[in-house]
This record gives sequence, structure tokens and C-alpha cells, in this order.
Amino acid sequence: MKRLTATTALICALALPAGAADLKEMTDEERALFRAEVRAYLFENPEVIMQAVDILREREAAAQEQADVSLVTENADAIFNDGFSFVGGNPEGDITLVEFLDYRCGYCKRAHSEVAELLESDGNIRWIVKELPILGEASVLASRFAVAVKQVSGGESYMAVHDALMSFNGDITMPTLRRLGSTFGLDMDAIEARMQSDEVTAEIARTRELASALQITGTPTFVMEDELLRGYLPLDQMRLIVEDKRG
Repeated sequence: MKRLTATTALICALALPAGAADLKEMTDEERALFRAEVRAYLFENPEVIMQAVDILREREAAAQEQADVSLVTENADAIFNDGFSFVGGNPEGDITLVEFLDYRCGYCKRAHSEVAELLESDGNIRWIVKELPILGEASVLASRFAVAVKQVSGGESYMAVHDALMSFNGDITMPTLRRLGSTFGLDMDAIEARMQSDEVTAEIARTRELASALQITGTPTFVMEDELLRGYLPLDQMRLIVEDKRG
């Protein structure tokens, strides 16, 4: 209803001649005549409807973009310096790319190799990973495992597990994770114990709170500098955004 009302208002603005009286100031007779004229105008110029819809979409997109900039500014410390999220790429890079992801998300898997290529080919991007399991218990299990690996074994082991989980297309179960951990020579007794710890729970909970504050409802979601980028982005588009940020 809100979109319909806004579109109708835009159509009237496009159809109403400059200097015409406000609808509220018209008599019932004048208002009826005006409505008949608008109806006739739209039948003669149906493209006006699409023009109004396009204008409305542009305005809504601009408003959302500005709102997202404000959200990033208000939550900058939690986004860029939370003290626990994995930091990769070039930690001293001039551009920071933050990625909220879920290991069972198809678009996250699709973006994985492209983000890796961006980091390798550019060499000057700081990359922060935010574990945001939103696709069920298997997603939560995978994230608890990854976070536990990071806390117990460090960033290098975390990155190896992260890459493996992003490439894995089967069911994520504890036996699967045990086999994966053994492949990398990890101390699975310590990691399994840590998976159930308050430390892991707190890290994932804080990322969920941040995602809620940023109004993130899906993965992948990226933050690049001051811009919130919702959804999958192909490599070429990411490179253009990086170039734009560098000015």
C-alpha cells in the first residue's frame, strides 16, 4: 500500500500541469474532473506509470544507501575492530573488506573463490570474516567448529578449515568435522571441548547482535569501508568498488 500510494503521488506529479491547484483545495467537481483527466492522460501515456515506478525505486535505493552508511558509521568499532574476528588478506591494507558468511550458503560458496582472488591479486586489502550461521543447526555447528579452531589453534588453522568448509558440499555433522580436523592434524579433543564453551557462544552471539544492528538478513553481506553491500557480488564489481574507494 505504501508503494502504491507513493507511485500514485508521483504519477499525479508527472501528469499535473505546472501551477495546477493542490487537490485538497479543489471542489468535489474539480477533483472528479481532475481524476478523469489523469485517467485519460495515463491511457494515452502508459509509459508514465513505469517512469513513476522507476523514479520511486531510485529514491528508495538512495534512501537505503544513505541509511546503510549511517548504520556502518554507528557500528564501526564492532565491524572493524571487535578484537576476535579473523583478519586476513593484508592486515595493513588501505581498504578493509568485511564479510558476513554462512558455511551452508550457496552464494557464500560462490563468492569464496572470487574474494580469495581479489585479495591475492590486489595485495592491499584487509579482510575480516564474521561468522553468521543463519541456515539452521548444521550452520551453527560449522561456525562453532571454525571459531573453536581459531581460538585453540590460531588463524592459520582457522583459514585452512574455513577454506575446506567453503568447498564442502556434503552434510555437516560432528563425524564429518572430526575427519576434517584430523586431516589438518588438529587436536580434536581440545577443539570439541571448546566448541561448547562460553567463549565460542559469546563470539557468535556478538556477531549476531552486530548483524541485527546492521539489519542484515542474509549472507553473504559485505562491508567495504563505509558501504554496506547486501548479497553476492561478482569479482569485477568488487574490483570496481575497491577502485572507487581508493579514488
